[in-house]
Amino acid sequence: MTSDTVLIVVHQAHSTPGRVGELLEARGYTLDRRCPCVEHPELPDPRGYAAVVVFGGPMSANDCHCLAGIRHEIDYAKRVLDDGVPYLGICLGGQILARALGGTVAPHSEQHVEIGYTRVEPVADAEPLFEHSRFFFQWHREGFDVPPGATLLATGTGSFPNQAFQAGDRAYGLQFHPEITLAMIHRWNLGGGHRLGQPGAQPKRAHVKGHELFNAGIDRWTNALFDRMGLEGVPLERAEAAE
Repeated sequence: MTSDTVLIVVHQAHSTPGRVGELLEARGYTLDRRCPCVEHPELPDPRGYAAVVVFGGPMSANDCHCLAGIRHEIDYAKRVLDDGVPYLGICLGGQILARALGGTVAPHSEQHVEIGYTRVEPVADAEPLFEHSRFFFQWHREGFDVPPGATLLATGTGSFPNQAFQAGDRAYGLQFHPEITLAMIHRWNLGGGHRLGQPGAQPKRAHVKGHELFNAGIDRWTNALFDRMGLEGVPLERAEAAE
């Protein structure tokens, strides 16, 4: 039987899966939240899950030499792919997937960041994936190269050219944050307001306006991605039996 649970990997004690988590729960999935860098150093067998979703965080995917949690997550991403379990990596999670596949992650050469809503451009073969939205929220200072064997899906119009890639049939690495909610925008601006003066950062009012303009389309985009990953939803009779 296919699992009804999605493994959620976050990187800070207070982190949440945001709208990605809400949309998965709306499809009937139960979320198993783990935080390897804080409280769960070992992640469970991925074969027990419908998918693994790895979110962002303030650390770097290059911190594998000093953070056991990041080192473990890179190894775990390889295992998830080897086991054929769908994987979605968001920001740091996408960078971890890139590292696991032999790609590189690095800051911008002139220390630019990407913060706020930006437009991404799908490559020709990936245009159907971006039918519902081409604008997404960003909050990062590092970017990934497309790793060997992966397929570039979307490029950026700003300082970070690689925005999304696919590895195999059901593994995706994203630079942007489809999980962002308005509450998360306020929280990130409060905790990371010092970054808003860096080159490439938009002011908070632009973040709030972007959420108003693009959130509905990003919800549709995320649901379409779940369909591509094989996360069509838990059948009603199974969801009712689990209650």
